[in-house]
Amino acid sequence: MVDRVVERSDGTTSERVTESASAPGTTTVVERRGSGAGLLIGLAVLILVVIGAIYLINQNSRENVKTDAITGAAESVGDAAKDVGGAAKEAGGAAKDAAKRAE
Repeated sequence: MVDRVVERSDGTTSERVTESASAPGTTTVVERRGSGAGLLIGLAVLILVVIGAIYLINQNSRENVKTDAITGAAESVGDAAKDVGGAAKEAGGAAKDAAKRAE
């Protein structure tokens, strides 16, 4: 038989204490239940961490694309400079040959 039951609630946690003295020795059972707000907060934090990680990974990918584009442009400028240098060398050689023939 249950001799005494006490229930308390503070809005977020409820507690129920059951005391029984009919058995040899006194038995006390304490049940505590929370509202689950901690679980919801933990889930929200987890979602924010996942979104932040995805953002940082995408940001890194965009930086790599920019770097590759700049590197490609620099290589193109370097190739063009070599072509101009080669053309200038050929023009200089042709002018030198023309000058020798004119002598």
